[in-house]
Parts: sequence; C-alpha cells; structure tokens
Amino acid sequence: MKADQHAESPYGIHRVMHDIKRRRLDVLRVTDLTPRMRRITVGGAELAGFLSLGADDHIKLLFATTPEEQAALETMTLGAKGDGPKPAMRDYTPRRIDLQAGELDIDFVLHGDGPASTWAAQAAPGQSLYIGGPRSSNIVPDSFDSYLLIGDETAIPAIARRLEELPAGRRAIAVIEIEDASERQPLLSAADVEVIWVERHSAQLTDVVSQLTLPAGTLYSWVATEASLSRKLRRILLDEHKVDDQALKVAGYWRVEGDDEE
Repeated sequence: MKADQHAESPYGIHRVMHDIKRRRLDVLRVTDLTPRMRRITVGGAELAGFLSLGADDHIKLLFATTPEEQAALETMTLGAKGDGPKPAMRDYTPRRIDLQAGELDIDFVLHGDGPASTWAAQAAPGQSLYIGGPRSSNIVPDSFDSYLLIGDETAIPAIARRLEELPAGRRAIAVIEIEDASERQPLLSAADVEVIWVERHSAQLTDVVSQLTLPAGTLYSWVATEASLSRKLRRILLDEHKVDDQALKVAGYWRVEGDDEE
C-alpha cells in the first residue's frame, strides 16, 4: 500500500492506496439487526490479508445473474478492461473485520430491489460471496475536537465504525435519517456522542442539519446520503455553518433514478 501524496490536508487527512484482490468468501451467519437492516457475516481462507484502514472504506460486492457472468466472476481481474460479460458490482462498507476469527460483517439495507438487496434477502450460511478491495482508505487522524456525521441507513455502518474508533474526550454528533423508529440501532463509542434520529416521513434532514448548533473547536464533518441530498447538505454546512471545506467529506451513497446531475 502507498499514500496518495496529492490528497494532503492541513489536518493530516490523506488517502492510502491498496492492492486490489478478488476474494471468494463463505456466508457464516445472517443476523437481522432491524426490520430493514440485515448483517451478513462472511469468512474463509481468502479473507487472510484483508485490510480496511478507514471507517468509510468501500469494498465491491459482485453478483452474477447468468452462467456467463458467473464464469467471468470466477476468473476476472478487478479493474481490467474488457468487453465480455461482467457481474453487477455494488459498493459496501466493511462493518467489522476480525482476521483472527476469520470474519467480515457487511450490513445490507433490505430495500426490495437491486442485486445486493435481492441477494441479501435470501442469503443463508453455506452460500458464497465474491468481494474486491478496498481500493483505498481515507485516513482521518484523531486531530479534531469534534465530529459531525450525517447519513441515512446506508451510512450507518461507516458512522458506527467512526464512532467506535473515537477515543474518550472527543465529542460527536450523528444525524441519521431512517424510515421509522424501528430502524434505530445502538451506536457504541468512548466519545461523548449525541445521536439525532430523523424519521424521513416526519422531518426533513436538511431542516434538522440547518438548525444544528455545532460545537466549538476543530470539527471534522462527514456526509453520505442520496447523491442530490448530499449536495444540498454540503451547501448547508459550507454556507450556513461555515465549516472548513478541508475538513469536510461529502459522498453520494446512492442515486434516485433519473438524477444525472454531477
């Protein structure tokens, strides 16, 4: 692995690149965390050497729907160019990694469509899952007084990892949009954490973020929701809260069909 020297910041935030490896893993356990969130634990000999250094890392999950895609899946080199059949790929955050136990947890939102959600809805021990990556890790040193983490259900794994990594003496505010109260999950941290759950049919996430009172001191801000909503939240943070754009990361974790704006 190597550091990306073009991503330096005054806070020491930097990106580390990894060698990409395709892995075939076995489903070990399936656990329903909430009515819409399912944790699938995978493992196996090919998990050895897996490395995820950033709380919001992404791995590629690969899903074949035809015999041709399955054959390609078993022989393909990730990142290589080619015109042949390719399995569907989706990005997911590694929720928990325990190499000693040989386990990797991946949390899925069961939203009823798409290759990943469809696979997760029927997954059972003994099945297999192909993964690749992560390609890189965004390293955020513990150099901030407080952290603002904003997301929806798809961002909970990354938010939960970040909170678990924070030490005592830090403050964190997590603002999480969910379907309803049944989707709340326990979020553990040694830091002083305030969690604001926003039920999407009762309140607007943009309004809640606009009305926040942010803590004093250095602040790292992180946003991951639907792409167009993330863009709106970025403007609120920059224009209304005057956060430092060098200590702000905004991602679109998914996209509404028909939204082609960059």
